[in-house]
Amino acid sequence: MRPNAPPPPRYAFGYQKPPVSGNAINGLGERQASRARKVFHSSSGEPLAWKALDDFFSVINPWRVVRHVIFNTWQLRRSDGPVRAARREVADPRAMAEEVKAAARRLGASLVGVAEVTEEDLYEGREPGLRYAICLGMPMDRAEMEHAPQARAAAEVMRTYREIARVAVRLAEEIRAMGWPARAYGNPNSTDILMIPLAVRAGLGELGKHGSMIGVEHGSNFRLAAVLTDLPLSLDSPVDIAVDDLCLVCRRCVDDCPPRAIFDEKQWVRGQRKWYVDFDKCIPYFVKTYGCAICIEVCPWSEPGRGPSLSAQLLERRRAQASPSDGGTPT
Repeated sequence: MRPNAPPPPRYAFGYQKPPVSGNAINGLGERQASRARKVFHSSSGEPLAWKALDDFFSVINPWRVVRHVIFNTWQLRRSDGPVRAARREVADPRAMAEEVKAAARRLGASLVGVAEVTEEDLYEGREPGLRYAICLGMPMDRAEMEHAPQARAAAEVMRTYREIARVAVRLAEEIRAMGWPARAYGNPNSTDILMIPLAVRAGLGELGKHGSMIGVEHGSNFRLAAVLTDLPLSLDSPVDIAVDDLCLVCRRCVDDCPPRAIFDEKQWVRGQRKWYVDFDKCIPYFVKTYGCAICIEVCPWSEPGRGPSLSAQLLERRRAQASPSDGGTPT
């Protein structure tokens, strides 16, 4: 896919007095581990350094986008609620995890995995209140996303967030009916938790060069929600689908990013060397284009049906390179 008539990175808006760099807030260049700090988007209303631009983003979106945001905000009022007094005891966490995953798929989720919640999955100042995260993924309509970075694609992004949040809300309600606490998280109330690290550990995919998830089934063309709960569940494990094998040599998202915000190499971020997108370059273009999404759609992994064969080829190439071609013992 090629970007659909992307506008140039020139802006009719800006700060008279620029806030502190979002990269500094995000911990770019920091080699010591620390908790993530909020910089943009917040459901709790605290004053953030880039809040003015976030507010501007909210008011310039067209109705086709806003209507999904309004509906989603309304349905997420049911993200938490009363827990049934009679608790269903769980003797087999593995069987319960399979039951919950089946329920999530019945409700409409395409991807489901379970991870344990740690402090590193929560923003600074937040504490883990529930032990497990049921991570959910739902693909976006590829035909609509081919219009990125236009408003039509932005509407599809928010429609998908609305649908996957609906799954999270209903799954949380079913778990509370078992007598266990459960809280649904979806856009826009997901800003208390870091969705991507949880989803990576839950086995939904890996972090890509463009700073978003890449999964074998849908590439980057999917959106996340989660349910946090104390319901005893067996954990899933991270997967290796060879994302780094391609990202290290591929420049597609780097070259197609109009504001040149994507680093070609991993960066130090809060004590970890990882893929990172330059916030200060990305976010103005993100706002101008109602959420952009160029990088995740031009990604080779996002081509429909390509992920499984691409992963298999890359893993086989890695195995071949690790084995001596003559069958002898490496020296």
